Amino acid sequence: MKKSKAICVLAIVGLLSSNLGGCTVGNTQIRLETIQLHSHKTVFQINNNKCELKYAKLYMCNYRNLYGRAYGMDLEPYDFGSDSLEDYVKDVTLQELARIYCMDMIAQQKKMSLTDEEEKLVKSAAESYYDSLSNEEKSYMDVKEKDIVTAYEHYALAEKLYKTLTEGVDEEVSDDEARVIHVQQIFVTDEESARTVQDLLKKGTEFATVAQDYNRSGEVDRTVARGEYPKAVEDIAFNLNNDECSDMIKVDGGYYFIKCLNKMEKELTEKNKDTIRTKREKEQFEDAYQKFVDSASFQLNDSLWDEVKLDDMQSFTTDSFFETYDRYFE
Repeated sequence: MKKSKAICVLAIVGLLSSNLGGCTVGNTQIRLETIQLHSHKTVFQINNNKCELKYAKLYMCNYRNLYGRAYGMDLEPYDFGSDSLEDYVKDVTLQELARIYCMDMIAQQKKMSLTDEEEKLVKSAAESYYDSLSNEEKSYMDVKEKDIVTAYEHYALAEKLYKTLTEGVDEEVSDDEARVIHVQQIFVTDEESARTVQDLLKKGTEFATVAQDYNRSGEVDRTVARGEYPKAVEDIAFNLNNDECSDMIKVDGGYYFIKCLNKMEKELTEKNKDTIRTKREKEQFEDAYQKFVDSASFQLNDSLWDEVKLDDMQSFTTDSFFETYDRYFE
């Protein structure tokens, strides 16, 4: 699992559909069945595990303010198209809480729990975060310090499960597997244009000049990792030397010409190694996680959730729930 602060920002950027009855847990779009849970406190239930409204409000307040901080903007006048800011933030809240509750139930099935030392860290983090809340925020969320302890216990156990399920992932990533190259490209959609480009390049016309007149891909200069080009293009592009140009490469929908400017961007290659490791971890995690999600039941207290309004949070500034966790669990 990535650092908590990164998780919440990524969750916001990768927003769900605006349908409040839907939620993504893992790679699965989960349908939260709309029912009356006969409770003014339970916002959703997964199997027999209930999530109280106070925790949804806690996450929602933080996500609302983190969204604004991440983009450096005043949220209220921002255009979210056909959906509202409220829909976005509420969907993110459901997504993250459902994910954590699922992971906690898997951890419980595996007889996992927090150690005494982890419990101490949880309590310290909870005390720090609770003290940062205004009286108005505490009242709106209806939380005491013990509730923040519970929220952090859920989060810490989910993180512990993730680390356990991803143990043994191969950390070795070769330079060639992670290699990022810097190229110029020309893409055309018809054979006649491809022949013209081919003739111009053979006559010695500058690649960039030809690209300016004929390229239809939207960008000429780009950096590329493996898996981003069609396989036929990748096989050729990643075997070019610096300043070497390919011949015409036919793919579905058109033709590529590639010029290699740098056959290995070192800094980007190193960053891509981290991306590949994270992808491996996620794939290993999903294999175990998906089995639980496929067999679980998900229910949303729709009438209660509809009562939660973003406007009620306008004066709140809290955004450090995840950041505080990071400080104690780094």
